[in-house]
Amino acid sequence: MPADEADLSSPSGSASPDPGASTRRVRERLSGAECMDLLADGGMGRLVYTSRYGPIALPVMYKIDGGSIVLSTWDPVLFDEDLRTGIERAEYQVGVEADQFDLEAREGWVVVAWGAAHHLDTEVERAPVIGAGLEPWIEVPAHFIRVNPTTFWGNRVRRA
Repeated sequence: MPADEADLSSPSGSASPDPGASTRRVRERLSGAECMDLLADGGMGRLVYTSRYGPIALPVMYKIDGGSIVLSTWDPVLFDEDLRTGIERAEYQVGVEADQFDLEAREGWVVVAWGAAHHLDTEVERAPVIGAGLEPWIEVPAHFIRVNPTTFWGNRVRRA
């Protein structure tokens, strides 16, 4: 089996007793444009970065705004401590991960976009995203971060 193909019908890659699950699947590498297309509808993803305690992936709501990804978070203190350099225009590099899977069909995609985390601190910066469906699920003020992706990695698994 070629390296870019995977038989995901069973954990070992061998034939599965479920006849519907034995369909051969392939893995497709996604371009940056394809990754942005998959992210276009927004939704739930993860903000990935190195915190003072080590690697962390936190749930966030996200939307695409132009060519950037806008994230809504709800713990600005955590992000102030871990994602602010204290130096003007010096921003931490982060990853934004999102995925969508159909476990029954054993198909789906995963995208990771990397870029600088810019906090939307002023009313002018926040204005375009207020009311865009990024409000936290709990009753706390939203904290917004804009990531301008510079690098993408993405894969899609589908039936051959």
